[in-house]
Amino acid sequence: KVAVTQHRHQGVYIARGKEDSLCTKNMVPGESVYGEKRVSVENEGDKVEYRVWNPFRSKLGAGILGGLDSIWMKPGSKVLYLGAASGTTVSHVSDIVGPEGVVYAVEFSHRSGRDLVNMAKKRPNIVPIIEDARHPAKYRMIVGMVDCVFADVAQPDQARIVAINSHYFLKNEGHFVISIKANCIDSTVPAEAVFAREVKKLQEENFKPSEQLTLEPYERDHAIVVGGYRMPKKK
Repeated sequence: KVAVTQHRHQGVYIARGKEDSLCTKNMVPGESVYGEKRVSVENEGDKVEYRVWNPFRSKLGAGILGGLDSIWMKPGSKVLYLGAASGTTVSHVSDIVGPEGVVYAVEFSHRSGRDLVNMAKKRPNIVPIIEDARHPAKYRMIVGMVDCVFADVAQPDQARIVAINSHYFLKNEGHFVISIKANCIDSTVPAEAVFAREVKKLQEENFKPSEQLTLEPYERDHAIVVGGYRMPKKK
């Protein structure tokens, strides 16, 4: 018998059974997105279905299990997701923000984009955008202002990509969550040096990083950095 309890992040849950697992409330009951397990719980006669969130396949899932203080997405949030791939993590973000929220999911690869578009047909809160995140002007007519920018683009100029998208779409005092893959940016120096350099680039672009953690044991040489954008100057 599995019991599901609320995680401290709104919209995220923990299924407690033989093994505890992270999960989100399935927006499309009866369907898995990437072959993940589903857990059904009966609540006063109502059945609620949750989808298990695999941290080995999701940087955000790994970050939550690693103990992120805040992910800055909750029911009703508007999120710009850069580097959506085929939508594994996007599907969980879609569950978290729910019917009142929206996920603008940007992916450049047409092959991954196809899966993303097919998933979005069943999830009305996902807006799939098959474009290069380096050129946000191309999708400025589709994307509204957002509360949070999430990025997992694994490109050497990732900091610049996040900055230019935030400049267009991230509200003042909004937040960012960025997954940094060290060897994608510079494979000749230690990962820590790469992370420090990326954080410095972000600081130069009006971002204020508030936490950083590595994604061990789920990913090697990855860090996730979280913080605020255009935060008010301290008086």
